[in-house]
Amino acid sequence: MAKSRTHFSSQDSSLSPTSVRSREWEGPARWTEYLGPEVTPKSSRSAGLDAHVQGSVGSHKGLNMQWVVQLTEVAKGLMAKMYRLNQILDYPDPVGLGFSEAFWTACVFPNHPRLCVLLSKKFPEHFSKLQLERVDKIALDSLHDNAELHLQNLEPWIQLLLDLMAFREQALRLILDLSSTVITLLPHQNSLILHAFMDLFCSFVRVNLFSEKMPRKMMLQVYNLLHAMSRDDRDCDFYHRLVQFIDSYDPPLKGLQEDLNFVSPRIGEVLEAVGPVIFLSTDTRKLRNEGFLSPYHPRYPDILTNSAHPMRAQDLANVTSYREWVLFGYLVCPDELLRVTSIDIALVVLKENLVLTLFRDEYILLHEDYQLYVLPRILESKKMAKSGRTKQKEADLEYSVAKQVEKMISEVHEQALFSCDAIHRERRTLLKQEIGRMVLFFTDQPSLLAPNIQMVFSALAFAQYEVIWYFQHVGIASSKSKTGRMVPVDIDPSDPTIGFLLDGMNCLCCLVRKYIAAIRGYALSYLSSCAGRIRFLLGTPGMVALDLDSTLKGLFQKIVQHLENIPKPQGEHVSALACDLSEFRKDWLSILMIVTSSRSSINIRHLEKATVSTGKEGLLSEGNAAYNWSRCVDELESQLSKHGSLKKLYFYHQHLTVVFRNTMFGPEGRPQHCCAWLGVASSFPECASPIVPEEVTKIGRDAVLYVESLIESIVGGLEGLINILDSEGGFGALEIQLLPDQAASYMNYASRVAMPSTKSPKVAGSFPLPGHESHPENNSSIKMLEAAMQRLTNLCSVLNDMEPICVLNHVFVLREYMRECILGNFRRRLLAVLKTDNDLQRPSILESLLRRHISIIHLAEQHISMDLTQGIREILLTEAFSGPVTSLHLFEKPVEQHTGSATEVVCNWYIESIIKDISGAGILFAPMHKCFKSSRPVGGYFADSVTDLRELKAFVRIFGGYGVDRLDRMLKEHTAALLNCIDTSLRSNREVLETVAGSLHSGDRIEREASMKQIVDLDTVIGFCVQAGLALAFDGLLAEAAGSVLEEGAPLIHSLLAGMVKHIPEELPEKREIRRIKGVANGVGIVKDHDSHWVKLILEEVGGANDGSWSLLPYLFASFMTSNIWNTTAFNVDTGGFNNNIHCLARCIDAVIAGSEFVRLEREHHHRRSFSNGHANQTMDSEIQNRLSAEVSIKSTMQLFVKFSASVILDSWGEANRSHLVAQLIFLDQLSEISPYLPRSSLEPHVPYAILRSIYSQYYSNSPLTSQGLLLGASPRLSPAISLAHGSPAIRQPRGDSTPQYSGNDSGFFKASSSHSQEHLYENDSGSIRGAENRHRNVRRSGPLDYSSSRKVKFVEGSASGSSGPSPLPRFAVSRSGPLAYK
Repeated sequence: MAKSRTHFSSQDSSLSPTSVRSREWEGPARWTEYLGPEVTPKSSRSAGLDAHVQGSVGSHKGLNMQWVVQLTEVAKGLMAKMYRLNQILDYPDPVGLGFSEAFWTACVFPNHPRLCVLLSKKFPEHFSKLQLERVDKIALDSLHDNAELHLQNLEPWIQLLLDLMAFREQALRLILDLSSTVITLLPHQNSLILHAFMDLFCSFVRVNLFSEKMPRKMMLQVYNLLHAMSRDDRDCDFYHRLVQFIDSYDPPLKGLQEDLNFVSPRIGEVLEAVGPVIFLSTDTRKLRNEGFLSPYHPRYPDILTNSAHPMRAQDLANVTSYREWVLFGYLVCPDELLRVTSIDIALVVLKENLVLTLFRDEYILLHEDYQLYVLPRILESKKMAKSGRTKQKEADLEYSVAKQVEKMISEVHEQALFSCDAIHRERRTLLKQEIGRMVLFFTDQPSLLAPNIQMVFSALAFAQYEVIWYFQHVGIASSKSKTGRMVPVDIDPSDPTIGFLLDGMNCLCCLVRKYIAAIRGYALSYLSSCAGRIRFLLGTPGMVALDLDSTLKGLFQKIVQHLENIPKPQGEHVSALACDLSEFRKDWLSILMIVTSSRSSINIRHLEKATVSTGKEGLLSEGNAAYNWSRCVDELESQLSKHGSLKKLYFYHQHLTVVFRNTMFGPEGRPQHCCAWLGVASSFPECASPIVPEEVTKIGRDAVLYVESLIESIVGGLEGLINILDSEGGFGALEIQLLPDQAASYMNYASRVAMPSTKSPKVAGSFPLPGHESHPENNSSIKMLEAAMQRLTNLCSVLNDMEPICVLNHVFVLREYMRECILGNFRRRLLAVLKTDNDLQRPSILESLLRRHISIIHLAEQHISMDLTQGIREILLTEAFSGPVTSLHLFEKPVEQHTGSATEVVCNWYIESIIKDISGAGILFAPMHKCFKSSRPVGGYFADSVTDLRELKAFVRIFGGYGVDRLDRMLKEHTAALLNCIDTSLRSNREVLETVAGSLHSGDRIEREASMKQIVDLDTVIGFCVQAGLALAFDGLLAEAAGSVLEEGAPLIHSLLAGMVKHIPEELPEKREIRRIKGVANGVGIVKDHDSHWVKLILEEVGGANDGSWSLLPYLFASFMTSNIWNTTAFNVDTGGFNNNIHCLARCIDAVIAGSEFVRLEREHHHRRSFSNGHANQTMDSEIQNRLSAEVSIKSTMQLFVKFSASVILDSWGEANRSHLVAQLIFLDQLSEISPYLPRSSLEPHVPYAILRSIYSQYYSNSPLTSQGLLLGASPRLSPAISLAHGSPAIRQPRGDSTPQYSGNDSGFFKASSSHSQEHLYENDSGSIRGAENRHRNVRRSGPLDYSSSRKVKFVEGSASGSSGPSPLPRFAVSRSGPLAYK
């Protein structure tokens, strides 16, 4: 046996032409490479097969069918090699001599186009007659130099030519032998041998037609030239025989028509015999009305078993092969078209096809070849019949038929161009309906699947043919014979029936595999009963009279034994039965080969006559039926693969992807179809030929890419459905709410145009009103929404239940892809809605959008067996987490962790746009409204739309504690930089500030003014302090929002924190645990003094306030009163602040003074503690004293600042310079209101109340928001302080200790104390400052004019007005100049 070649590239360069030729006539053993070890004939049989090929019958009177099957396999291997060569050569055009650049660089032919093309063009002339040195002398010399190398490259492909020549001779001989010896080739009598014979016949035609696409002439001519160069001008041994072979098949169809002329009559008989089945397959109405593809009787639905056409079902399963037989048969045997019935058979098949597939995706244009090679033969027959019409009667009929055939071939091309797609579309629609009903029926009645298994195979074969036909004809352009113009075939790429067919085929295959045990059991039962019938037929008198020879008698006995020895299926153990019936089938084929041979004394006709007289099925019919049912026992999977496999679609996988994208999410697309589209890829690797090892890798890679592409489309469609529902036209249309201004506009417009004839006014803004989706005109949009919801839930359910897709060693689990898709889409949606076209999205709107998206995910989650909610939490956590929470977590953030992108975006926007105001939108903090306002939009919204408590609560709910902590950290970083600027100013102006301090204490006005003018960059420092105050205000709002959300979501934790803060010991320095608890409480607005604690934490982190220059802080702040900024400062009653945020300066001054004092005293305590000797009691007492001294020091510093500020303000006042006075006095009053360390009593000696009352009276009387009646009311409860109370950061609550605190909730209205304590108005109190201030604070509420009648007014320091007696309030009690009346 010849040694098989494994790789072409491994051919030895010394391989001689003699050795190549020696392989030519090795008989069947030469095809080892093409057959493989599993189908290669054994050495013991090789001689017998060779003898059969040579024509000798040997001891057997029958045919050797094994060699027929093997040559068919050899044909597939030859075509696989030719296909690979065409790929390597970039699909050349040998007929038109069209060769690309890749053809010459493929290292098969020498890269000398002029020489090679000339040799091919002049074929079959010998190269010695072509004077090649005149054509290209340089190329010829190069060939001489590299002849051996080029010979080696061409060697494997020359061997392919030799194999083609050998295949032609052996296949022809075998076809002739079968044609001349087989008695009958009718499908109902001898279908098994018929199929083997016709498969070999079609393979022979395919191989030779395909060989035309290979540059055979150039290959042979160039090889012979190279051989002569390296072998002393000798031609290779096989040169002339190959020349004759190629020339006789140039073009191939002429050679085929000549070679197959001797079998033409037998082919004509076969094609006539299969004609009725082909007619039936094209008659969709008959198929539907008579129920050929229906498991139940069409006219009697109650009869659940359709036994009307049992044999036709089996024939319909082979109709694809029958069509190919017709197309190939009449193409190479054109004389058979002159049969009377052949014209109709050819017409119905030609009318629905434009191409004839040769191998994989290689094809020939069908009608062009019929007109070029069939029509001339018909015209010749017509001419001969015309000349003989006067001599014989049959000639007239022949002439008439020839004329009809001529007309048919001439016109059918035009018909096919315009009707083939409609024909197949109608057939696909029929199959869609029939297979759909079949799936439902067998799902409901699985017990009827086994009796109707042949019908299932027919339906699968029909659908397989239609699907493959569709993709074979996508993009095909066919030229009309008359004009030669290329006309593209109109194939609809968005035909939804393809998806239905794929899904139906997939469901049928799944049903067969699911109930494979039942089918095997039914088949085994049939075979068991068949054994008795065959034994009975063998014992009939007719069979006894035949006197069978020992060989046939022994084979029949073996058949009966095989059937009788079949195990009986019992219970549910059918699937476990190991039953191999291959020997039974082999023996039955042996019987058929004997009885169908003309050399046998007992043939098929004898057997039929001997057994059919019994009134039952004949012996051969029973045996053939048993053969078919035996394949349902041990070859059911191969049967299913044959009829239901779509592996050929691999060669059209690009078209497959396009059609999938066009149909899957179209109006008729179904989510469940995606399973079938994906499942097709599992069979793609089966297309790889073992002859070409590299195909396995390439096809596997392409199959994986195909699946990935489809999965990408599926998840893209899933995202699209979610986004449709999440759009403003989806669920957004059901959530429409009018904003207050929109509602007001609508009501105003309605009231203006309200008339009896007016039904519903149309608002100018044209915004949709709530409930508009219920209007009849919007019915279609609601239906679209419902359809999208239905499709989403269906798709999720299908993907969740889909089995994993296995392609080679890749496993695709669609459920995991779906999870990643939904969660990835949520992440992208989160990042996308953070910003609008203009700028940041409002947090409340962002929250509603996210809640809407999450509700859609929860809708999908009901149909998915996995937890998507956990994934949503992880994404929100990932996008919010930007590091551990400062006060809660002790771990460090990993360096490589890059998270919190969403939080970063939002926090950066707030810092840049609100705190820094880089867009110049005029950001103002409105204490009365607890929000920031802007003079123009910041991006898409005004500042109050994104900074009020409602929006900040939404921010907290979205990003949680991590988002709050991140924004708080960024505010701290920004404020730390501003505090550093204050520190720098203190250091750089230290000497000047010391001079200012001395002049303030000495009362030297001239020196003070001169010194204050020397302070560097005073206005810049004021700007920094104002910005720090803005940061303090924003962080206070953020803490309040966080506290509200915490109280709503976790009230127990909130109350626990509030209770802990009340009982935490007040000590300095604070322990680490206490500092952390206070930090947490301060972050949720529970700590009484948010600002000072916040600044204290900043200074501790950055190591600030560690210099002696910070003792000059009150003098620096007092110097602010000399700035020109006050000339443009105006108080705004509506906001409770100033037009340039100077009120934030008060917040900064209070927090910085208090925070710096706490830090300074803690630092001093640490310093003292380091020198102490461990006296614990003294240490404890000192800590308590430290806290008291810190508060006293802060109050003293604040009072010092107020005293010197009032002095500077009042000293600078004059008739010519008074514009700044009002703003500065209100500023001091607001500072007193803001600071818990600056009681109102400290302000009274320096700024008399009469001045403040007059100022506020004037502001509130001019305010359009305050009615005149309110201003002139007699009760203090109706004073302007009511308005100002809303501007207070917090309402003071009485407390037992000396330090007032902010309330956790703002009551929103003014509370004045009762007048029952008027008798204490003039009481003198000789107690300590702390006691006086404590009582003052206990009766104080809110607002700049909140003077209670029970106030104590004794002061340590003298009044700036020189008053030293009781409070001046009594003399204002009878005044009617202001808005307040005191009893």
